Amino acid sequence: MSADYSYVGTELEIFNEAVNWKRYFTETIEPFLGNNVLEVGAGIGGTTKSLCRKHHHNWVCIEPDAVLADQIEQKISNGILPSNCSVRNMFVSDLPETETYDTIIYVDVIEHIKDDFKEIEMVKRLLKKNGFLIILVPAYMILYSEFDSNVGHYRRYNKKTLQRIIPETFKTVQLLYLDSVGLLASLANRLFFRQEMPSMQQINKWDKYIIPISKITDPLVKYKAGRSLVGVWQNL
Repeated sequence: MSADYSYVGTELEIFNEAVNWKRYFTETIEPFLGNNVLEVGAGIGGTTKSLCRKHHHNWVCIEPDAVLADQIEQKISNGILPSNCSVRNMFVSDLPETETYDTIIYVDVIEHIKDDFKEIEMVKRLLKKNGFLIILVPAYMILYSEFDSNVGHYRRYNKKTLQRIIPETFKTVQLLYLDSVGLLASLANRLFFRQEMPSMQQINKWDKYIIPISKITDPLVKYKAGRSLVGVWQNL
């Protein structure tokens, strides 16, 4: 089924090169990835490549942009993504209620959805009992910039606003801020530079130098501040 949707952002290829960042958040959420995974808003498959392993029985990528979905299909065909992956050009609302998953993930996706509360209400029917919902989002509305607007972000989040869209029946397993040093860099851009889109060179420097430092400083500040916010909830 075609979703008849076109993604407005142009940042996917740039951030696809952020290997240290992807490795960092992968370490954070990997313990909660079950055998049967639904990845919502898979883009060009960058997160899929970081997270999906051959031991996963089934990894379903949902991507409403037909062009991006085709790119994922090509990567599966070419062996860039594992053969246990599949892609569907549709929205969550198009999935039958008979399908259920051990883990459902949204990585840098929820901020693109206007009615985020409704989205999670729809997806909870697809999560198995004791399954995990994983969400990673950009943090703090004070950092909202021209970049956010240009790539279709409706908002950024803090713990309170992210927790607000989670069903009451879900247990919070962890809710952490990541990339504390990157937070300072983003704040500088918001206040002084107001850059509409980071360059590939800037992303490479952030990924190569800032992320390794944040991996050290994040536990020192007890994950209470960072450029991104990641949450894990269990469906009891």
